[in-house]
Amino acid sequence: MSRRTGFLALMILAGAASAAMAQEPPPAANPPAEAPPPAAAPIAPAPATTSVQVETLAAPDAFTTPGRDTGLPATLWRGASLTTVKAVLPLIAARPLSPAAAALARRVLATGAQGPKGADDPAVTGARAVALLGLGDAKAAGAVLARAPGVDRTPELAHAAAESALLASDDARACAVEKTLTAGRDDVYWLRLRTYCQAIGGHPDQAQLTFDLAQAQAKDPVFARLMTAKLAGAGNPGAASLRNGLDYALSHSLGLDLTAAKASPAVAAALSGGVPAEPTFDTSTAAPDVMPLVEALMRGQAVSDAVLQALAEPAGSAEPRTRARGQAALLLGLALSGPLTAETRAQIAVLATPEGKGPLGRDLALESAGEGKLMGEAAMLALWTCAEAGAAGPVLGDRVRIVRALHLVGLEVDARAFALEGLLALK
Repeated sequence: MSRRTGFLALMILAGAASAAMAQEPPPAANPPAEAPPPAAAPIAPAPATTSVQVETLAAPDAFTTPGRDTGLPATLWRGASLTTVKAVLPLIAARPLSPAAAALARRVLATGAQGPKGADDPAVTGARAVALLGLGDAKAAGAVLARAPGVDRTPELAHAAAESALLASDDARACAVEKTLTAGRDDVYWLRLRTYCQAIGGHPDQAQLTFDLAQAQAKDPVFARLMTAKLAGAGNPGAASLRNGLDYALSHSLGLDLTAAKASPAVAAALSGGVPAEPTFDTSTAAPDVMPLVEALMRGQAVSDAVLQALAEPAGSAEPRTRARGQAALLLGLALSGPLTAETRAQIAVLATPEGKGPLGRDLALESAGEGKLMGEAAMLALWTCAEAGAAGPVLGDRVRIVRALHLVGLEVDARAFALEGLLALK
């Protein structure tokens, strides 16, 4: 073993020795026996009374209605910032996420729990439902929308309701949402949906005028190709498009081959008729020197000192790629462990793993949310960084921070999924 390997191994052993020296508190002394109470004089019984304690329940908000049972607590959003939630929801809806990040987002957003302070805005309900649709959880989005008030006067909520109906092949309900909407009716989405509703409703002349307005406001060559064929009633519409509910409805109405088109998560879930599956991991691709941690996580075991010690050897290797991979695995393992000892902190501080790409302020906020056990806040801050990272997931520096924060707040399933996703990406 090299001098550096022994140095890292001692780090792990020092942490184990410190834990072993902790002593249990001494058992409490037996309390003295109490003297028997004096005999009481008989008294007349008091009239029976019933005490009723009235507790004021919080009003329903954007997160109260459950999309499905997720196992997360009713205190999910305790201490969370509504400003952060509003910033992250549109990103989740619009940007691709890694499998671990998408699973975390679906679980958190499908949970029924009292939301952050001020989350009684119907627009937030709409943003939550749109994000669930974008994540492929159409059933959860439908459950949220079924009990949402203000659909007719809230464009964000109406958009989610219309897309949910289109994905369920309920064109009549989608067109009813468009027809009853009283705000934002001239936005391009509603012009396109109105075009479709007028076309299937037997009003081709009106549909052509609305179509022209929509294209004048924002050109969309895919929608233009499909809708032109719909209005003409003939011609070659080209390939199907499954970007969203409206594309799906239009392609389906033209009788196009839906199996040949790449579907968004929302459309794919609608076509499959089920809830998106939890992420799975092919451990056969893992490097042998990180397998001790991979196997522990796959079995649901705690990250033991033995596992960390096994990672110390590759972390101290003289070969650059092996060393980088070993140090990455060691940091992910430590992120899932208990409090770090002084010796451990000193040793990992010298590792050469680069910092992440997330802004420093968000890193500090995520660390604070983890230390404060703020589950929903930590999840949204983590998802913010994940949305900016894209489908490949966050870089290692950000991933370690995310794993640590999720571990601290009790989102252990998600913390382990992020760790596994990162471990299997190590080369």
